[in-house]
Amino acid sequence: MGVLTLSVSTLNIDPMSQTLRDELRQDKPVNSLCEEAALSVLRTEALVVERLDRVLAPHGLSMPQYNVLRILRGAGRGGLCRNEVRDRLISRMPDVSRLLDRMESAGLVYRVRSTEDRRLVNTTLTPKGRMLVDVLDEEVVAAHETLLGHLSNEQLQTLIDLLSLARAAP
Repeated sequence: MGVLTLSVSTLNIDPMSQTLRDELRQDKPVNSLCEEAALSVLRTEALVVERLDRVLAPHGLSMPQYNVLRILRGAGRGGLCRNEVRDRLISRMPDVSRLLDRMESAGLVYRVRSTEDRRLVNTTLTPKGRMLVDVLDEEVVAAHETLLGHLSNEQLQTLIDLLSLARAAP
């Protein structure tokens, strides 16, 4: 992976825009650029989660439940076992079994034990779960557009690339 060199002018960012320190009403400067970058990522994540929670809450869904619905839709009719669902979640959860229990009770997923290997339990979407995740697509896209639609495609790709590089740290 190549090194990405960026400047304020490269990103087309107004250098006079509100800083994180101003947004958080912090008087003291942060200790380092690394700390400011980490805080900025966390603040941005909080805003994204808050916006998506407003979309999901009226449907009785949490972010992890919505993530499971999307994962299972992508898996198709074959579904996935619990560990595969766990490994694909955006935010890691210690007890995916309980999450799937609640979703099964809500009629959003089916779980079927394998006849060949009784240890394997496959999870798939119910028609209700599929309909719900499909209905939410438009609202979730609108929430993403509200949060990030003011950025150009080039800026969005740069953001994606930078976050990917940050996640690749040892």
